[in-house]
Amino acid sequence: MSQKGKIGVTTENIFPVIKKFLYSDHEIFLREMVSNAVDASQKLKTLAVQGDFKGEMGELKVCVSLDEKAKTLTISDRGIGMTEEEIDKYINQIAFSGVTDFLEKYKDNANAIIGHFGLGFYSSFMVSDRVDIITKSYKEGAKAVKWSCDGSPEFELEEVEKADRGTDIVLHISDDCKEFLDKYKITELLNKYCKFMAVPVVFGKKTEWKDGKQVDTKEDNIINNVEPLWTKTPSSLKDEDYKNFYRALYPMQDEPLFWIHLNVDYPFNLTGILYFPRIQNNIELQRNKIQLYCNQVFVTDQVEGIVPDFLTLLHGVIDSPDIPLNVSRSYLQSDANVKKISTYITKKVADRLAQTFKDDRKDYEQKWDNLKLFINYGMLSQEDFYDRAKDFALFKDVEGKYFTMEEYKTLIKDEQTDKDGKLVYLYATDKDEQYTYIKAAQDKGYNVLMMDGQLDTPIVSMLEQKLEKCSFARVDADIVDRLIVKDDAKKETLEKDKSDNLSQVFRSQLPKLDKKEFYVEVEALGEQNQPVIITQSEYMRRMKQMSQFQPGMSFYSQMPDSYNLVLNSNHPLIKKVLDDEEAKNADALKPIISELKGQEARLAALHQAQNKKKPEEITQEEKDDVANTQKAIDEQRNKKNEILNDYAKGNKIVHQLIDLALLQNGMLKGKALDDFLKRSVDLIK
Repeated sequence: MSQKGKIGVTTENIFPVIKKFLYSDHEIFLREMVSNAVDASQKLKTLAVQGDFKGEMGELKVCVSLDEKAKTLTISDRGIGMTEEEIDKYINQIAFSGVTDFLEKYKDNANAIIGHFGLGFYSSFMVSDRVDIITKSYKEGAKAVKWSCDGSPEFELEEVEKADRGTDIVLHISDDCKEFLDKYKITELLNKYCKFMAVPVVFGKKTEWKDGKQVDTKEDNIINNVEPLWTKTPSSLKDEDYKNFYRALYPMQDEPLFWIHLNVDYPFNLTGILYFPRIQNNIELQRNKIQLYCNQVFVTDQVEGIVPDFLTLLHGVIDSPDIPLNVSRSYLQSDANVKKISTYITKKVADRLAQTFKDDRKDYEQKWDNLKLFINYGMLSQEDFYDRAKDFALFKDVEGKYFTMEEYKTLIKDEQTDKDGKLVYLYATDKDEQYTYIKAAQDKGYNVLMMDGQLDTPIVSMLEQKLEKCSFARVDADIVDRLIVKDDAKKETLEKDKSDNLSQVFRSQLPKLDKKEFYVEVEALGEQNQPVIITQSEYMRRMKQMSQFQPGMSFYSQMPDSYNLVLNSNHPLIKKVLDDEEAKNADALKPIISELKGQEARLAALHQAQNKKKPEEITQEEKDDVANTQKAIDEQRNKKNEILNDYAKGNKIVHQLIDLALLQNGMLKGKALDDFLKRSVDLIK
């Protein structure tokens, strides 16, 4: 008997809403259809176990088939099926109220509508002009019925002939969704959403190469693994099983370092396998590798905000019936069960790392370079993870030796504590480029850490906050005696006039490099140290590096790099330059210096006299006197600098020393490098 009716909704615009607002996520319809078919098959198994179904169960599988000519996609199962009454209850009555509020709240979110209101079946109308349900219940004496709807609230229901129990869902694909009539597209979606469902999912037949072409065989093409590795008992699995499963999930990835098999049933249900990949220096490319499942049904692989951010660097699978299926990520992020799961996984990961470190430290150290980015990211982003990780996070020094934080503190506290009782951690970022600075520190008995990782700059800043009374300094941030100041004893210094002249000689010959500023200073460093050393402020360099991670600090990235050119007044070559400069310029500079000192003395006297007066008591004549005296001083200084600049231009040693320092720091290139090489040959002749 045929009947017609209206689907029980309180408004007639539910289908346009599904079509319009769910369109961006329309591919999930296939997951919904196959998932429903799997559920129907699973329910029949349950009824059989309970004794409520005594018939012949036979082979339970879900079949997906395409008919491109008829423009249909069909999903068939041999599950429990439905009676006419059940169709009326589960299909015709969409049980929700307040449709107006619903539309406003969920109009932009496909997953939220489908999951929150149980509209999984109705996702089929996102891609279909008409949907037919042909179904026959497992119940004895049940009659087969066909339900049809063209996307309006109108439906037709009639009795039909169907030999076997179960349900066929026939989707008449819309013209604007023809992509879902392409077998390669359907294969892609089945592999994405259904590859681990608990009932075999069949799509066509397996093929073989015959007579120069691919032909179908008689064997069903089963696209899924009904018993994925995470559903099995860990004790029954071998290392090779875990590696093979990883290769199946990520065919092009390197072998993982190790893994965690999650298996908990209280206070929530959770299974899964998380792999530690070989992460080195690219965080972003490693994301979205954790696949989230609910009872073996794929939910999402975009797990940011669902699990802690640093865990998104792991690979693998998490499966939990307590994770709501078909809801938005924002809903998942606020779900209480998901938060519990997140906390549990963080603890399990930390426990696994701690146990690995304890069981085989040597092996752990060999894996550290791949683990470091992950652990550093965790410590930076998750406070409770830092509290756990500080015991198995390692420092590596330039000699390749590994230390826990506590071990390293014990190692350096005697030698690397400064006069104020602060422990100074020295580090390098490039062993070859910073070799001279590393050696200078080692010659002092200091140990130097190797910190060349992507997150080492923010880690250093964090550790300065976490560790008691300490600071970190890169070995080229200053001359070694100023990196760790041991006492306040004054060292020998050059006379001011000589120091000023020497500084000007070198300053005048420094190149103009893009976004780089140089400051010159003179320091007595001992005859054995380099004649010229370039250092870079720890603070400014670190701020510029931190600006890469914190957008609010972007103004630092626009500032030029600031370097100090330190002249070692004890070195014979610097002494030679100074002596030569004095010998050649003494006569020319003598009257200028005499005039300069006289004007400076006059300016000091004028300032002293005016300091005794209130600003309003100083006459214009007195102000002009100060300005004219300052102008005279500037003129004499310019004359002096011109003489020193002319001298410096022709001094090959000055140019050679500057270029050597630039070369050591990777800043000598192009024509400047070519000139240096030619000059080097001339000096050797």
